[in-house]
Amino acid sequence: MARRTDTRQRMLDSAADLFHTQGYHATGLNQLVSAGGAPKGSLYFHFPGGKEQLAAEALELSGARLGALLRQLLEAADDPAEAITSVVDMLANILAESDFQRGCPLATVALDAATESEPIRSACAGSYAGWHRMITDYLVRQGIEAERAEALGLVAISSIEGALMLAKLNQDLAPMYAVGAHLRETYAKEI
Repeated sequence: MARRTDTRQRMLDSAADLFHTQGYHATGLNQLVSAGGAPKGSLYFHFPGGKEQLAAEALELSGARLGALLRQLLEAADDPAEAITSVVDMLANILAESDFQRGCPLATVALDAATESEPIRSACAGSYAGWHRMITDYLVRQGIEAERAEALGLVAISSIEGALMLAKLNQDLAPMYAVGAHLRETYAKEI
């Protein structure tokens, strides 16, 4: 396994940023190396699997980072309705502050390359599954029956992902707020 160095971490951080905004195919090797502030040879030194390995690891990093934010919001919320409002507001703010360039850190690459790369598909699926599990567990702790909590978590992730895509496409946060209001109302009825 490659050593964990500052160069490697810089490359992961910059790749996560580029893949988030541009997708997999629109991000070239020269751009990845340049943005990471590393000599060209260091890409294959740190990521022997090349761009695909770098992308998979960057997606895992992005997924973990969003998962940590999600965990903080869930732990701070008094109830599921407040939790979903906090999550939707956070994601809407990220999207708006980035001039509609940054939706979900995984979606662009998942749509772009997951069908042709098992490591990329696996990285995306693992993060989505982790987020789903986190929401499900939170809802169970709030007193919602496990099977229902699992369904509500899946609906939340799917709805928010769709709203992020539409908001980004239309450069309008209305889909985010419509989905947020619907989920908030649904969750309020559950408790």
